[in-house]
Amino acid sequence: MKSKRIKVNYLARVEGEGALYIKFKNGSVRDVKFKIFEPPRFFEAFLRGRTYNEASDITARICGICPIAYQMSAVHAMENGFGITVNGQLRALRRLIYCGEWIESHALHIYMLHAPDFLGYPDAIHMAKDYPEIVRRGLQLKKVGNEIVSLLGGREIHPINVQVGGFYKVPARNELEEIKEKLKQARDDALETVRWTAKFSFPDFERDYEFVSLRHPDEYPFNEGRLASNKGLNISIQDYDNTFTEEHVPHSNALHSVHKERGAYFVGPLARYNLNFDRLTPLAQDAARSAGLLPQCHNPFQSIIVRSVEVLYACDEALRIIDQYEKPEMPSVCVEPREMTGYGCTEAPRGILYHRYRVDGEGVIMDAKIVPPTAQNQKTIENDLWHFIPKNIDTPEEKLTLQCEQAIRNYDPCISCATHFLKLHIDRE
Repeated sequence: MKSKRIKVNYLARVEGEGALYIKFKNGSVRDVKFKIFEPPRFFEAFLRGRTYNEASDITARICGICPIAYQMSAVHAMENGFGITVNGQLRALRRLIYCGEWIESHALHIYMLHAPDFLGYPDAIHMAKDYPEIVRRGLQLKKVGNEIVSLLGGREIHPINVQVGGFYKVPARNELEEIKEKLKQARDDALETVRWTAKFSFPDFERDYEFVSLRHPDEYPFNEGRLASNKGLNISIQDYDNTFTEEHVPHSNALHSVHKERGAYFVGPLARYNLNFDRLTPLAQDAARSAGLLPQCHNPFQSIIVRSVEVLYACDEALRIIDQYEKPEMPSVCVEPREMTGYGCTEAPRGILYHRYRVDGEGVIMDAKIVPPTAQNQKTIENDLWHFIPKNIDTPEEKLTLQCEQAIRNYDPCISCATHFLKLHIDRE
């Protein structure tokens, strides 16, 4: 084999438009490019000139699958700048709505987008013909997550009930009680999901990643904490820009985020799990161990099990919050706008989501910066391919192409649900 190219013109089951290019020469990998060619969307520019309380609704439109993450990062950044702290039941409700988003997003990825790779199907529609009950279980899990988001957010897609300082409206206790039985069934389904995904066959592939996630003193992280890593990072959210930077690469319209000193890093479920295993509930810890996972996991292909563990945790946490809920007297705390720069970072299903805003004395946004999880994982995705392909270079081209796509989907780089697989072109020299 003198020279060979593998080109995937359109990656399916990822949000937006992406492609994969691999070049071999003399039996070795010479080039790997994970291309993001969707045009820029300019949300940061849209925010300039808008008032601070519009940010949560505008940023929710960035993603239809994880709008809560964008809303939460926005309101936390504003509250940081205004010197506001949200405690008690309002804080608990924020964790609850985040539980809903994790459940629906993870269930969608596990059952619809990732499991077909492991079971040899081009998509979930074909998989459903042989595994109708399993696919039905995944859809039911997702539905429960959507119901939590709808109850607290006002609607399932692009919720409108979140604001700086809390919510516009908070539920009565009986409204939350109505969803408890569904959540108990969801918890059972999540436990079965962990057991099911643990039976998949995983490539033998591990690397020495730098995992980065929030780390909270008492909780598995959703909204709050310091940024930590397994390489010694321990910083406040305000120090994000001093530690990480974004680089433009010619083959991608999406910026690559890197640690200024150490380069690529890894965010998302695997990072959270490695840094916060001790913060999982006993049920989730036991399920992980029964699935064959240790408190440390460095195989990105096993992220499907870790996502399942996080769904189980989210169901457990949601039930805890509902059991302890008492309706707060007010749906939000008072906000007094002032000139400031505010910083926020929360754990989207796919990893840390950073927001920074500069606001003038009238509460008008002068500048905004948003760094989504996929941008932070892009360089690590490419690095995975650089290391994975040489170990599998003798694999037939069609199978190798599918495995490379699977390696990308390990990171759940958001959603573009396609029933077909992709257009593939292989150029030999």
